[in-house]
Amino acid sequence: MLNDARILITGPTGQVALPTTLALAEHNEVFGLARFSDPAARAQLEAAGVTCIEANLAAGDFSQVPADVDYVLNLAVVKSNKWAVDLAANAEAVGLLMQHCQGMKAMLHCSSTGVYEPAGRHELAETDALGDNHRVMMETYSISKIAAEVVVRTAARMFDIPTTIARLNVPYGDNGGWPAFHLMMIEAGQPVPVHPDRPNRFNPIHEEDIIRMIPGLLDAATVPATIVNWGGVEAVDLEQWCEFLGELVGKEATFVETAGTIGGVTINTTKMVELVGPTQVDWRDGLRRMVAARG
Repeated sequence: MLNDARILITGPTGQVALPTTLALAEHNEVFGLARFSDPAARAQLEAAGVTCIEANLAAGDFSQVPADVDYVLNLAVVKSNKWAVDLAANAEAVGLLMQHCQGMKAMLHCSSTGVYEPAGRHELAETDALGDNHRVMMETYSISKIAAEVVVRTAARMFDIPTTIARLNVPYGDNGGWPAFHLMMIEAGQPVPVHPDRPNRFNPIHEEDIIRMIPGLLDAATVPATIVNWGGVEAVDLEQWCEFLGELVGKEATFVETAGTIGGVTINTTKMVELVGPTQVDWRDGLRRMVAARG
């Protein structure tokens, strides 16, 4: 883990960011930047020693944000499905924040494997084509995440900031995630939607591995930016993890095929393993822990 560093984290109340922020706050001075519309979420962070700074990313006003931080972790994501809002909050804001904190040692921008062109069961490498694979569910998501990557790449070069852009694939853990939504559907007796191009294969990654890899991803930061896939080394079918969740809670997982959901996004993790090593939490163990934590 990082120690005695000044770290700015955007979106610290989010699914991935909350456990990350709490873990980093144990040994570092951490600043959390968000709107903090939930007082309880803010109180939890402050109790852990996080300095909470209220700001609207879409507005791009960082006047209250300390510029003299060692690292910035951009973990925020806005999914309003409004083009002006999502482009401003996800893309423009990160460039303005990098300008504000341009003296930092390194930047980690959390992107998404949602930036890739749909490719079925093809194992996607970092050099593969980008596209709009989330449009069927979230019209603005993939495009605004691609735009954010372009802004981050440009700002890294403009301000000479060592940067890593990590494309995250199905994060989950005790704090939830996509499999947690599937768990709720299974428990409620509802069929889980799956794309007809089956099996729907992904690389789920547990929050513990995410937290453990952050120092290495910061060490891997370069100018121009390092771009790397970020997911579990074991590819798993959505159908497979749903059936396993069903076994854990004593309910049968059922499915309904529909083109109105995201198809499989399978990634090549070779570069990630070279940079920060393999993931360590087996997906079955991770899901058992998730079920126990949410039970």
